[in-house]
This record gives sequence, structure tokens and C-alpha cells, in this order.
Amino acid sequence: MKIAKEFRWEMGHRLRFHNGKCKNLHGHSYKLMVEVEGDIEGYGMVMDYYDMKKVIGPIVDELDHSFLVNKDDKELLEVLEKLNSQKVIVDFETTAENICGYFLQKIKTADMPKNIHRVKVMVYETENTYAEDEVDLD
Repeated sequence: MKIAKEFRWEMGHRLRFHNGKCKNLHGHSYKLMVEVEGDIEGYGMVMDYYDMKKVIGPIVDELDHSFLVNKDDKELLEVLEKLNSQKVIVDFETTAENICGYFLQKIKTADMPKNIHRVKVMVYETENTYAEDEVDLD
């Protein structure tokens, strides 16, 4: 059985390597769809949506109204420090694909119920562009 829950947040970033507009500082209204697959337990649920929010919510909250910035982007880090702006420093370029992997890694190390076997995430950068990946928890 599979269930899914949607999460939303606002976040800024830039892609230093990009040859187009995305090399500039900009932001998106992100949407995350988290799908879990597992055995039905207890009262007939794979996972309570409330429990899913307890696992995923803090990850999303950390990113909301922040800049996601690569640790090697010294110029941007300096500016964000001067402005005392909220930031989350990562060791990857802040593409939708890498953000997908970021969520999967965080979820994989979270306290997920033992009956959950697989997690899939879809990170929407815009309403019509997204990256998708999944991981087995077994």
C-alpha cells in the first residue's frame, strides 16, 4: 500500500555553473510530495499522516524562507552572513535533483516506522518542473 502527503515552502538559491538566469539569486515556491510504501498495520494505516508530518515537517521548516547554499559558494555565504539571512549550507549544487536526494537522505535517517519499505519524493521547483527519486528502507 502507498500513501502520500504534500508539503510546501519558499526558498532561495542560485546555480553558479548555470549559463542562464538561474545563475542569479532567485527563489521558488517549492512543493514536495512524499510517498511511502509499506504494510498496513494497526488501525488499517500504512502510516498516520500526522506522524508523516512529524518526520518531514521539521526538514521543510528548516528550509522555509531560507537560502540553500553550496558550502563552496563563498561569495554568497559572505553576503548572507552580512545580511544575517537564514541559510542552510549543503555540500552540493542546489539543483532540484540534489534537493530530492537531500530529502531522501534526511528521511532515510529519520525514525520511520518499521513497516515502511520504500520512500519516494518529488520536488517541484515550479508548478510544471520536478525531480523524482526513491529509496528502499529495508
